[in-house]
Amino acid sequence: MNHDLSIVQLVLGASWVVQAVMLLLACVSIASWAAIFGKLFSLSRVKSLNEVFEREFWSGTSLNELFASAAQHAKLAGPMERIFASGMREYQKLRERRIQDAGTLLDGARRAMRASYQRELDAAEQHLSFLASVGSVSPYVGLFGTVWGIMHAFTGLGALQQVTLATVAPGIAEALVATAIGLFAAIPAVVAYNRFARDIDRVAIRLETFIEEFSNILQRNLGASAAAGTAATAAAATSGSPASRF
Repeated sequence: MNHDLSIVQLVLGASWVVQAVMLLLACVSIASWAAIFGKLFSLSRVKSLNEVFEREFWSGTSLNELFASAAQHAKLAGPMERIFASGMREYQKLRERRIQDAGTLLDGARRAMRASYQRELDAAEQHLSFLASVGSVSPYVGLFGTVWGIMHAFTGLGALQQVTLATVAPGIAEALVATAIGLFAAIPAVVAYNRFARDIDRVAIRLETFIEEFSNILQRNLGASAAAGTAATAAAATSGSPASRF
């Protein structure tokens, strides 16, 4: 009896519909585990790259040097560095067009960083919808296989004159294996989805904080440049040079 009720014998003895359900759930489970390990690696890399760039950003290195470094290894840059590069790129393009208005420069850089932020967030959330679907649908797919297997088992028992537990147990056990496989696929997917969603929220908050801090730095630099220009104009007017006419 123990040999007959082993997992392998139960799977092999199930009807073809239940076997198809089990195969589908097994493939989904393998795909979800691949997505889980891939997301673990990618999020770990994102956190590491963000921390490295943030330390370099606050180390006192000039913005132009950071931008040049980001342009050299753009393919290896992290999300925070790419957001910084997009803001600096737009800022310099506007300066090259002789735009001097501080509000226009700051708004342009901020919009570029926001667009880059959305792209980074979309990339970080990749495969999360798949894990959510696996976690919500797999138990019902397994339940469908169980219901079908029980129906098939009771249909076969209808022709028997005497029904005992020994005759009922194998068919019901075969059907319940489908539910077990469905839960095996769903539970890790749900746990991983909640974990990754929380981690991505933390990354998003950190990136938003960086955008605001970098915007403040640009605003201070623009204010300092404007103050320096005003001081130079006043000095030229005091000395009576021709520049005071412009």
